[in-house]
Amino acid sequence: MKKTLLVFVVVLLSVIESFPQASFITGALEVSVNEFGRIRLFDMDENRHLQRASILVGTSPTTVFDYQNDAEQLEPTVLVSNPASSDFEIYGAYDNSYSSAPPDVIIRLNAFGWNNGNYAIVKFTVINDEANPINATIGLDIIPELNMEYGYDTVTYNSAQQLIPFHRGSQMNMGIKLLTASFSSLYSFEWYDGYEVDADYWTWMNHGSLQSQYVSNTVDGPVTITAEAPITLAHGQYYQVYYALALGANEAAMLANIAAAEVKFNETFVGVEENELTGQFEAANFPNPFNTSTTISYQLQDAGFVTLKVFDACGREIKTLVNENQPVGLHKVNFNANGLPEGVYYYTLTSDNQVVTHKMVIAR
Repeated sequence: MKKTLLVFVVVLLSVIESFPQASFITGALEVSVNEFGRIRLFDMDENRHLQRASILVGTSPTTVFDYQNDAEQLEPTVLVSNPASSDFEIYGAYDNSYSSAPPDVIIRLNAFGWNNGNYAIVKFTVINDEANPINATIGLDIIPELNMEYGYDTVTYNSAQQLIPFHRGSQMNMGIKLLTASFSSLYSFEWYDGYEVDADYWTWMNHGSLQSQYVSNTVDGPVTITAEAPITLAHGQYYQVYYALALGANEAAMLANIAAAEVKFNETFVGVEENELTGQFEAANFPNPFNTSTTISYQLQDAGFVTLKVFDACGREIKTLVNENQPVGLHKVNFNANGLPEGVYYYTLTSDNQVVTHKMVIAR
């Protein structure tokens, strides 16, 4: 049983669902987010398949921000009336004022959906609200509820697609993929009452490997904990992480929906896709605007000597990122903006008498 004795489920259900929340229906699935940042997925028959996905931010074995113990509403969870980036959007902001326990972080959540898409993209913006820098490990706490049932699910890591499928027999499949980084840790275990303890979260988030498969063997079902590599954030700095969530009648359909989400992510949020760079001399960076760092990607049609330099708005050179011979193909370079004031900057890529310049913005 999940969180309560079965005898209380019916009574509590109306209370749980009465929490202020926002939801949208794409025509293929429903996404809802409650006032504390809990994400749920439903199909068009109103069957719930994701009981909860919620963010985790850990900074030490005794300091992990989680939904159950810490999250409180900072700004209301609302359906955005005129989304700029999608057909549907939910926005909300949450902090740790429920517990007042560290880490002091602000979480801004945006959930995006598109007409008839059986997928959603969720963006978390994690802001350090502590006076000192933090080294934050960010992940998800996931409880599947495929076809509104708990138990006997299989959780796997699909290394080829770098995503996590959830399935049970021939029933609905669900997938979750981290779009802006790679999972550094993946660990599942059988749900038990009161598992939400900082020290345990920290252990699971630092499992250090990607559990290839977990098969639930009780009616309680699995809990899955993910993490990515730690990121250092100074006071007021933020880090953005994107996830794709998708449903499918079978694994192939779920994978196709995850792939559609990735295409939408690249078209909408990355700016210039890497596949648009193929076959031409071009460059793009993501994220933009950014706070701490951004990745500049560029395509070389011919091998040769390459320079990549960053300039401020007055044309003063800030940093040389590349100054060497490089082969044909796609290249990626990380630009760390620590120590630089916010504002407009430019990067110039030069190779074989070809030059491209693009604007990027540091926003804090």
